[in-house]
Amino acid sequence: MQTNSFFRCLATGLALSAMCVSGAYAHEDWCKSKWGAHDEIGAANLLTPKLAADAAKLVKTGKTYALGFETNASTAAYAPRTWSLTVVQPGQAGGVSLGGTKTTYNDDIYMGWVGTGSQLDGLGHIGIDNVYYNCNKNSEFVQANGLKKLGIEKVPPFVTRGIVLDMTAYYGTDMVQEGTAFNRKEIDEQAKRQGIEIRKGDVVLFHTGWQALEGKDNKRFLAGEPGVGKEGALYLASKEVVAVGADTWAVEAIPFEKGVGVFEVHQIFLARNGIYILENMNTGPLAKDKAWEFMFVLGASRMTGGVQAIVNPVAIR
Repeated sequence: MQTNSFFRCLATGLALSAMCVSGAYAHEDWCKSKWGAHDEIGAANLLTPKLAADAAKLVKTGKTYALGFETNASTAAYAPRTWSLTVVQPGQAGGVSLGGTKTTYNDDIYMGWVGTGSQLDGLGHIGIDNVYYNCNKNSEFVQANGLKKLGIEKVPPFVTRGIVLDMTAYYGTDMVQEGTAFNRKEIDEQAKRQGIEIRKGDVVLFHTGWQALEGKDNKRFLAGEPGVGKEGALYLASKEVVAVGADTWAVEAIPFEKGVGVFEVHQIFLARNGIYILENMNTGPLAKDKAWEFMFVLGASRMTGGVQAIVNPVAIR
């Protein structure tokens, strides 16, 4: 009875509704990876040499775009995240140098939360009732000194086709309002307007103009945002994309849509489908140049057991 109820929920796109989750947890069908019981990289399994080679064919001008913003102590961050950097000169107090050639050097100590600024959410970031991607239970893999599974070090290099959907053009505004949800209708219509399609293995980015608030009105910036809605997340998952990102701090619509749970879009992408999330992406230059598709390149820092990574992906067109 519970199993039948669960599959009815899937069919209607409501697998995470309060009415259905009890059956889902009982059988854990929702969290099983189609790539096998030992899979730890999720949708990154879709990345292939052919996708990389095809993405390279998109490069016509060689122009590159840094998709990461600068990160510093003033960067707006989801509470209670903080960030600081200390530069030191070990053994060089008073202007002392090293050796006959008088070598001097600077080192830096980073102290802060990795989930600050432009970042990649790994598959160990968000779960559902302490169950994470591929049915990994919190009590079995999460430790204070690092994740024992789903660590950010497992993420392979991303070299694939990237696309950006300009939602400011869709809504006819410089900045889309907080709480605006992009679902299948909005996603398909804007893709059609731009003359592009979403393909298997893509990285899909959304431009909303929301970054205009960062550093100027951080209170509003962090209080809400436009973004992907629940139906939109399910739709993108059905398209088998590798990652979804935006120029916002959480990618999904906040305030959450009526009837949608807390960070439920994160659950759909990460926990249920192994799709990575890219937050605070610098999409403005892409939208300005109408660079709708491009070669997307990302190499995440391989910190063993890490949950997230501060990143600067590159788009090349």
